[in-house]
Amino acid sequence: MDQKTGGGEFRRGWPVVVAAMLGIGLGLSPVPMYTTGALAPYLAQSFGWGFGEIMAGLTVMTFTVLLAAPLVGLLADRYGVRPVALTSVALFGLSFMSFAFSNGSLPLYYATWAVMAVAGAGTLPITWTRAVNNWFEQRKGLALGLALLGTGLFGFLVKPLTAWLVAEFGWRGAYVAIGALPLILALPVGYFFFHDRGGKVRETSTERLARQAAQRLATPGLSFGKTLLQWRFWVLGVAFLLISFAVGGSIPNMEKILSQSGFQAGDVVWLASLIGLSVIVGRILGGWLIDRFWAPGVAFVFLAVPALAYWHLAAGGTSVPVTAASIFAIGFAAGLEYDLMAFMVARYFGMKGYGGVYGALYGFFALGAGLGPVVFGAAFDKSGSYAGTLHTSAILLLVSAFMLLTLGRYRRFETPAPVEQA
Repeated sequence: MDQKTGGGEFRRGWPVVVAAMLGIGLGLSPVPMYTTGALAPYLAQSFGWGFGEIMAGLTVMTFTVLLAAPLVGLLADRYGVRPVALTSVALFGLSFMSFAFSNGSLPLYYATWAVMAVAGAGTLPITWTRAVNNWFEQRKGLALGLALLGTGLFGFLVKPLTAWLVAEFGWRGAYVAIGALPLILALPVGYFFFHDRGGKVRETSTERLARQAAQRLATPGLSFGKTLLQWRFWVLGVAFLLISFAVGGSIPNMEKILSQSGFQAGDVVWLASLIGLSVIVGRILGGWLIDRFWAPGVAFVFLAVPALAYWHLAAGGTSVPVTAASIFAIGFAAGLEYDLMAFMVARYFGMKGYGGVYGALYGFFALGAGLGPVVFGAAFDKSGSYAGTLHTSAILLLVSAFMLLTLGRYRRFETPAPVEQA
């Protein structure tokens, strides 16, 4: 069977997809974001901290990641994604557990966030998606979508899990148990199944360095330095900054947005929960579509529809079906973001400098995602309404959608002969 066909690719590459799904889903990107809100009331009760002080930990993490992500990408390009990812999984799990030792000191709390961001930066999609990109060509988008499903699955399951852990073991026990998940699930699966294309399962350090040097010379595409001189890189950076600000700002505030629109508490809960489900659907559907159609065109639709959804939410209507469809559209956009970034880096810049390029673009993304919730919340505190930020976000999504249309055709890079596995 020709391994270049979609079926052949998945028969050979599915272990890498599964390992990436667990590594990303139990890594730095989703775990702190989805657990902090559930654990915040207990930290506030124990130490008298305000919710703003607790949530500022996410801001510390975001700005630390801005520095750490490009460096991790360059390390992955230099030494390979496997050692960087597996080491980071272990360090991330241990550093997340260390929140259990919080003693009421806010500086210590913020320092733990910074250490965790550095330790866990290798669990971001920067590392895992490089290997998935290398294993897949015909079904690259679908494979990336499946690998990135981990964020949606964890986001969907973690809130009830955290509530149960706190009830059974207290908030300190919950931190330890959640931090143990990467160690007992992602680390062993990654150790046995996560290998980049062309690497050997067992090799000496000399063999590994020689192979990696040969691969860097043979890998098609632009180097990190040359990519920074490409106008397409800066278009993608600004576009992802705007997208992550608009989408990332609304999701943590969705319950409050719906409450302000007049929905009853029961409707607010299930409507807000649609985001996690739609993220999962968006990952799979978006990945399937960008394999078959021009990715910027797919992105345009996935971003223009949520812009209309924001306009509806800003109007404050209480139609449950229309609001449910609006939230589903927003989740679709959130589900496509990571897939689109990984796919476009590979298609427009190649794989030679993939880690550094993805890490730099992730910095743009993290900046928007970190500022969005803060701006949304501050605007509401000042005006008592989310209408202004929702209208602004709708405009930003449309601007970013049109920006992506300027990217043009995919770049074609000469494919070298594959480095054979021993």
